[in-house]
Amino acid sequence: MGWQERGWLVCASILGFVASVHTVTRGELFAFGPSARDQLLEPGNDQTHRLELQKPVLFYDAFQFQINTNGFVATTEPTSESTYLGKMPPKFGMIAALQGDLDTSDGVGRVFFRQDSSPEVLRRAAEHINRAFPEDDEVDPTHAVVITWVDVATKESQSRGDGVNKKRNTFQLVIASLETASYAILLYARGGIQFTSTPAGDSNVVIHAGFSKGYVQGFLFSSQGPYYRTTTDDEASLRALAEETNSGLRGVWVYEIGTSPYFTNVAPGEVTDLPTEATPHGAPHGYDDGTNARGPVYTDGQKVEYPPYEPEGGQIQVHPVQYQPHQPSNPEVVVVDDTDINVDVFSYNLGTCANNRNKCSQFADCKDYSSGYCCHCRPGFYGNGIQCVAEGKPQRMNGKVHGKVHVGNSPSPVEFSSNDLHSYVVVNDGRSYVAISDIPYTIGPSLQPLSALGGVIGWAFALEQPGFKNGFSIIGGEFTRQAEVTFMPGNEKLTIRQEFKGIDEHDHLVVSTTLEGRVPEVPRGATVQIDPYSEIYQYSNNLITSSSTRDYVVSLPDGSTETRTYQWRQTITFQSCQHDLSSRDMKPTQMLSVDQVFVMYDANNELIRFAMSNKIGDINGEVMEIILVFLFWSGLTSFLEFFLMKSHNTLLAYDNCLLSLSDIDECREDPQICGFHAICNNQPGTFRCECEDGYHFDSDGQTSVDRPVDACEEGTHTCDIPERAQCSYTGGSSYICSCLPGFIGDGRICQDIDECQPGRCHQDAVCYNTQGSFTCQCRSGYYGDGFYCSPGKTQCEIHRDSLLAATEFGPRGPRPPVGQYIPTCDENGAYEPMQCHGSTGHCWCVDRNGQEIPGTRSGPGSRPMCFDHGGVQPPVGPTPRPDVHPLPPGTHLLFAQSGRIEHVPLEGYDMKKDDAKPVLHLPEKVIIGVAYDCVEKMVYWTEITSPSISKASIQGGEPVAVIRSDLDSPEGIAIDHLGRTMFWTDSVKDRIEVASLDGSQRRVIIDSDLVNPRAIITDPPNGNLYWSDWNRDAPKIETSYMDGSNRRVLVNDDLGLPNGLAYDSQSSLLCWADAGTHKMECMHPARGDRRKVMEGIQYPFGITSFGKNIYYTDWRRDAVVAVDRHAGRESDEFQPQKRTKLYGITTAYSQCPSGQNYCAVNNGGCTHLCLATPTGRSCKCPDNAVGVGCVERDSGY
Repeated sequence: MGWQERGWLVCASILGFVASVHTVTRGELFAFGPSARDQLLEPGNDQTHRLELQKPVLFYDAFQFQINTNGFVATTEPTSESTYLGKMPPKFGMIAALQGDLDTSDGVGRVFFRQDSSPEVLRRAAEHINRAFPEDDEVDPTHAVVITWVDVATKESQSRGDGVNKKRNTFQLVIASLETASYAILLYARGGIQFTSTPAGDSNVVIHAGFSKGYVQGFLFSSQGPYYRTTTDDEASLRALAEETNSGLRGVWVYEIGTSPYFTNVAPGEVTDLPTEATPHGAPHGYDDGTNARGPVYTDGQKVEYPPYEPEGGQIQVHPVQYQPHQPSNPEVVVVDDTDINVDVFSYNLGTCANNRNKCSQFADCKDYSSGYCCHCRPGFYGNGIQCVAEGKPQRMNGKVHGKVHVGNSPSPVEFSSNDLHSYVVVNDGRSYVAISDIPYTIGPSLQPLSALGGVIGWAFALEQPGFKNGFSIIGGEFTRQAEVTFMPGNEKLTIRQEFKGIDEHDHLVVSTTLEGRVPEVPRGATVQIDPYSEIYQYSNNLITSSSTRDYVVSLPDGSTETRTYQWRQTITFQSCQHDLSSRDMKPTQMLSVDQVFVMYDANNELIRFAMSNKIGDINGEVMEIILVFLFWSGLTSFLEFFLMKSHNTLLAYDNCLLSLSDIDECREDPQICGFHAICNNQPGTFRCECEDGYHFDSDGQTSVDRPVDACEEGTHTCDIPERAQCSYTGGSSYICSCLPGFIGDGRICQDIDECQPGRCHQDAVCYNTQGSFTCQCRSGYYGDGFYCSPGKTQCEIHRDSLLAATEFGPRGPRPPVGQYIPTCDENGAYEPMQCHGSTGHCWCVDRNGQEIPGTRSGPGSRPMCFDHGGVQPPVGPTPRPDVHPLPPGTHLLFAQSGRIEHVPLEGYDMKKDDAKPVLHLPEKVIIGVAYDCVEKMVYWTEITSPSISKASIQGGEPVAVIRSDLDSPEGIAIDHLGRTMFWTDSVKDRIEVASLDGSQRRVIIDSDLVNPRAIITDPPNGNLYWSDWNRDAPKIETSYMDGSNRRVLVNDDLGLPNGLAYDSQSSLLCWADAGTHKMECMHPARGDRRKVMEGIQYPFGITSFGKNIYYTDWRRDAVVAVDRHAGRESDEFQPQKRTKLYGITTAYSQCPSGQNYCAVNNGGCTHLCLATPTGRSCKCPDNAVGVGCVERDSGY
């Protein structure tokens, strides 16, 4: 059979659809959670919330619902657990979805609920009901109640606070009603029932599902009313809930639970049969396409078959895969959670942008079409709209490799167990680099031919020829790739499966790789050379295929060489948006050209490395192919073959002809080839168009049009000043203006609201109106916060006078006994910020209540730096920004959690978890590092979405971007509160910088021998800087003076992933948390006496210290964990309500720590940057200090 005949079989098989039984997944439940505007049931066990029904539900005589943690809805107040656990029916009215002794107090499980009349929910409910009762008239519900039990566990004692290994159930109850009937829809997702019994006393009882009216009152006594059980006492009936159905859709159960005017009992759905699953023709009974890695691949009903391998010599024809329209069945956008990697996986369904705009990337716009909506990346970004990355920005890929691979004839495989895979792409020239770690010498040399193991990222971010798109531009970063490699002539086969899970919060592409099969042996010490090759990619709806034959040369240790061959075939499956008809115009075939291939196995470090250059373009884009295609279509191929076989001279002439071909400069041949406002750049064999500054390519990818301007970002908007109004960018060149709280107007002109209305303050207080707010202050002779004032002495005066009353009077007034401390009060009767002991000479800072602030006490002859806290409480009233909550007095922990910064107050060393709340909310941002300036009460943070460093007052105020340019991935940040400078690390630029706190006077102080710098901290009084580098090959912790001099390594052994650093000025201890070794350790930097604090921590990221405690954020536990440094054990844990990864953490002191350095006074006499050192200071110039009169001086005074 020839290639052409086989090609037609490929096309015919692709056109065939394979029926499959659909099982409801967690992502196909009705929408739930905060994004669905759900309410959240209070965490705990046996918690109940009374839900007053806005519209009636027909379920016996129910007029209210009591939603309970234990998997049911009651029509009256539930009785005690002992009366109903393990029993069905109960004595009270109940709809039991999965009734058992359930618990959500661990912070993982949740119960969400809402009343909903949205068209989308009602339409989906109608679909389930009408499918379950096909013989009845179609119904259209008018209102619904949605209750979702998510990851609920059994009530039991637990030794750890993370709950990682608990079994959890997830299920949903939707009660949909119309005027004459009500229906219950129960959804049990695949894998959603992990346990079928719960504890009850000293034994376990089976959980139940069903409906009950409860006890009904008779003339003399009560008796059990009607009920309907959907499960039995057999646990198999519970497992069947996710495997069977009465609605025609596996895992979905529908019941008619009430009708008007007459009703007898619950009626189940009538469609219990499931469609028969289809198998490939000729497949034996029990065929499993999920485990047969070498079999055909199924996706969206399309079957793909590869033509069998045939040696070179036959002509390969390209058969375009025909477009198959695909209409999804469930009209909504589905979010599928991955609990291991926090990356949402999206699939397009019907809906509108009004309800689904947040499903698009923050760098994309949503556009409605007649059949649904699609997301499109904005100018300056590329991708599929769900995920967009900035043009020209280098791209990283991280992941793990698993599987088993045999080498040569070895009967024992080499196992891969979570081997690290890292890749880096220089997008502007299509150059990709891949490295896989922990590769033993027994297999390392034999993997060298498989450069394409990581080559898919080269295709995803290949350099694009005009009119062609790389993989990420078409399908984004969420797809599945399966490839089969057949080595010749031994016919060894290797299967590669890769799951690409999208761009994570660090802008890294996440991938999981599995290898299974056998590879021919390449001897140890041999090297491999791979010649340039081309690969044809064929594109269709949600499916991409490619194949190629590749030669490689093995240079053996004895100096001889061997040329070997393998055939590569792959499929890429993905989810595209079908509603944009223009997306169907994508070219059916493209060619990936790969050259400059470099492979190397590093036996010493057990690393295998690949590098290659990738370019995507026309299949006729190569010079040789142009000639062959031209000769083929002009009927001259046979003529050429005749001369090549018959005439050696002709062959030489033909070779010389090819060698004499030179590149055509298309830019010079046709100066207007790129159109107006575009620049043409000639490249070998092609050209590339780039828009001039201020322009970008239109949706056609060819026409340069004006680039939209974000007037809010540029500052060219017409809104009122930032202190009175907020500018919000809405896409394109549009924006809206709105007045801040405390102001009124149209956003372009905002006027202050005078809040000082009668009764606002106490009658003995004066109200002072301020811009956007107000303050209350007690009149002279009265004391209080302005909202309540009373005559008499202040707390400080009472304290002072009570002590003086017991003293004797001498010639110079009252003299307290020796050793007695007497507080000092200011003219308003408040405690002076600094208090001193008259006898011992010790001084310390106090808060407004006269309580000593830990860490501020100094010895005789020195004074701590205490800041005036005023005589009254801070102003109470609206803050200038609604999402910034001022911090109350005291010391706090500040930590970053994706798009916001939260705080936990400290009482002594204990976390006041009930008082925790967000300080700052920045949606769509990924905040990594946080630092605190105790002088100006400012929080500083780094974020990597649009790389920047910003700040905001914790007392309320507008976030201000401090640095927005020349940053790639800023992570750690630290403040020198004495020298008024900040330091940060950049893990992409691999450097450490310093700048003034306003972002000016930037200077790079460390830019060598850094790979992955992250944490950074300062020791201002001693002029030292500390940072960590989590380079997996050589992790280390280093130090230098603040000017970057005297750099040295402190720790470089027994480290894994040293993510966090903390320095305690009182004990002079440097501490770190390591996510690789799972240890927390400390040392005195000057002595090097390293000691272990704690082992067994899970995945720490940020760390800070306060007194005896160390506090760290943990990625696995989504928590802030307190560790007693002296006892070497955990003392507390705080899990925020929002369960996502926590990043940097810092301590916000109520008063600055004691100490001084030379830069604290008059900037150390420096003209620009003053950087402290242990013996003095260095005066340094910023990197751009040209002609600014800057004077540099080395360390010393």
